[in-house]
Amino acid sequence: MDTLLLVSLVAIPVFVQVLLAAFVHYDATDVGMKNPNRWTAIVFFVPIYGVIVYILARSELSYDPETDPYKGGKVNVHPSRADEVPWDVRDGDGADGENEWNDPVDIDDLEADEERERNG
Repeated sequence: MDTLLLVSLVAIPVFVQVLLAAFVHYDATDVGMKNPNRWTAIVFFVPIYGVIVYILARSELSYDPETDPYKGGKVNVHPSRADEVPWDVRDGDGADGENEWNDPVDIDDLEADEERERNG
């Protein structure tokens, strides 16, 4: 009984590890990764983290900048928050002195500015 238990405790995880490495090799070849043998070795020798790193590296292959919703600093805002005060988006030229950290405008300052504009 002890031999069967020992074999099953060793054989099952090794079988799963080999199966996972084989799947990664097949998938890396199918997707067009540069070196599928490297990914197979990584997943075989470092099973859990190797699979996570492989999935992250694989997902970067399908990145299309034309469909990126955040391209150019744009931010999608939920419709329920659309009427709130917008944050200024920095142009990437560094700090502007007056608002170094690009903080949002205080609502009281905004209301005071609007009141001054209305009064003249």
